[in-house]
Amino acid sequence: MYRHFIQMQIELSIMSGQTDKIASKFLGQKVAGSEKYDPTLLVAIPREENRNQYSIDKNDLLFDGIDVWHCYEFSCLTEKGLPVTRLMKLRYNANSEFLVESKSLKLYLNSFNMSRFGANIQDCLGVCKAKIEYDLSKVINTSVFVNFIDNQSTKVTIFEDYKNILDFVSEERLLVDDFKESPDLLFVECFDSKSSHKITFDSLRSNCRVTHQPDFGDVYIYYNSRKHFKEDSLLKYLCSFRSEYHFHEECVEMIYKRLYDLLDKDDELMVCALYTRRGGIDICPCRWTKNLHLCDIDELTNIYKFARKSIKQ
Repeated sequence: MYRHFIQMQIELSIMSGQTDKIASKFLGQKVAGSEKYDPTLLVAIPREENRNQYSIDKNDLLFDGIDVWHCYEFSCLTEKGLPVTRLMKLRYNANSEFLVESKSLKLYLNSFNMSRFGANIQDCLGVCKAKIEYDLSKVINTSVFVNFIDNQSTKVTIFEDYKNILDFVSEERLLVDDFKESPDLLFVECFDSKSSHKITFDSLRSNCRVTHQPDFGDVYIYYNSRKHFKEDSLLKYLCSFRSEYHFHEECVEMIYKRLYDLLDKDDELMVCALYTRRGGIDICPCRWTKNLHLCDIDELTNIYKFARKSIKQ
């Protein structure tokens, strides 16, 4: 048993090194980019390594999920040289084998800046949409959906009825001193019947696993269960990510798995994080129990709507 454990740790360490090597192709590097459309800039990162560490079976995922990206600085030119600038929203399914590395996506999108497409603005955006969907889908081996949003697009507010976790906690009696991901911090109490809970925490912080730069976000948690996470323990657990080094998607799946393990198997659970933008791009991973339908998830994942909640977004 111990030998198997050591071997598993060695294999995970090797996989982690491979993943970090892939991610560091551009992350942490000084890169000039390209003045010409260049799909070869895109880099795919395997999800498997982190999921293996938390016993998430890629062939039998515990959740449905979507990764939503907002790219605030997309720009290109029409054939006549007219600049076109839009917010680009994209999404792809969390059951994909890969995710796209964020800096490679930024460099790829920057390669559109001085490239010319289409006789007019509408044609230009149509050509870019087709190219981006094709290129990303090919690189991460899943269907990617893209839309360009302007000031006339539908704007919706999401997670409006989620309660700040600090409203349930006595700040004077609270002591937070564990800043490495610690599931032992979580405690539940059981009741006779199920009830729904909607909790938000606006100070989630983790760090990029390659550059070690901090990532800030708001996390939203919904669950329906006869079990109840004591809010002070949930707050301490979320704070424990402060010195963790993971990609955004990995953090959300880690939180989901830890909570899932403490709930009953027929309970409902959703974990979503809206991260602040870095380099003009933000990532909003969302994971939920299969067949769960929540309006907020639908609004966030709708690429035709600009869905925001936090002031930091």
